[in-house]
Amino acid sequence: MAKIGIYIELDKGTFKKSNRELLSLARQGGHEVCAVMFCADAAPYLDELKGVRTVIQVSGGDLSYQPDRYARTLAALIAEHRLEVLLGSCSAQGKDLFPRLAAMAGAGLVNDCLAVDPAARKAVKPVYSGKLLAEYQVEGGCALFTVRPNVIPVQPAAGAAPEVRAAAMDSGDTPTRIVEVIQAAAQRIDLTEAEIIVSGGRAMKAKENFAVLEDLAQALGAGVGASRAAVDAGFAASDMQVGQTGKVVNPKLYIACGISGAIQHFVGMKTSKVIVAINKDPEAPIFKKADYGIVGDLFTVVPLLKEEIKKVLG
Repeated sequence: MAKIGIYIELDKGTFKKSNRELLSLARQGGHEVCAVMFCADAAPYLDELKGVRTVIQVSGGDLSYQPDRYARTLAALIAEHRLEVLLGSCSAQGKDLFPRLAAMAGAGLVNDCLAVDPAARKAVKPVYSGKLLAEYQVEGGCALFTVRPNVIPVQPAAGAAPEVRAAAMDSGDTPTRIVEVIQAAAQRIDLTEAEIIVSGGRAMKAKENFAVLEDLAQALGAGVGASRAAVDAGFAASDMQVGQTGKVVNPKLYIACGISGAIQHFVGMKTSKVIVAINKDPEAPIFKKADYGIVGDLFTVVPLLKEEIKKVLG
């Protein structure tokens, strides 16, 4: 029976959906599961953590995300609790933290996994821009895995409430420090966790025209994304970019509006469960990759689609 740790990532105090996926994965097979979270009070999250044997609550000092300090703290906890596996989300924070942790803890790391077998220390991840899937096995030391959001079915939390143990944040000097955190002007749905995404490309023509997509997204409870061409043209913010040089997303439904379907964009959304393309060019490459396609002007089609969806959803 493996001793599995989970790094619980909080977003301004909110328990992220990706944490529930990791917990569902770790609970399989009756393993001893230990959750690590950086917070002043673990009590509000204990219902979500049922079935976990131990929750390690790291507190003390400034708890805002500091990569070197977080990594040193986690490396010490891995050694102290003899964790064989540590799971985390392949989020922006996970991709920043886990490589540092791997170096400090002398651990093996597999990033952006689509499937993980913690007991066997094996994982499957895409390689060569998603053209192939490769299986990795970590031998020796602690095995670190970051898992792509929306690939693990969420199971309801069940079992006894966990035991909470206190741990202190590392207080040593760090070579880096966060000087300032600049929040986006508008609060958007995190694209890496969104179950539905509506994205626009260069055909949006102007920043103001993204309001058309935002109306559809609001009706669907979706996030709004963009291609690199739209971002480079100044039509959308950089944190909306989906693709090889942007965010890799994995929603249940991806609606591509005015996006040609270049490989750089496709790499970032190819694992979407259902892809719908809207483009007035019937020869656009996106149609070869989409499950459903609508040939037409997005400025005509999207408002009609929004009205029909509102009727269906009541």
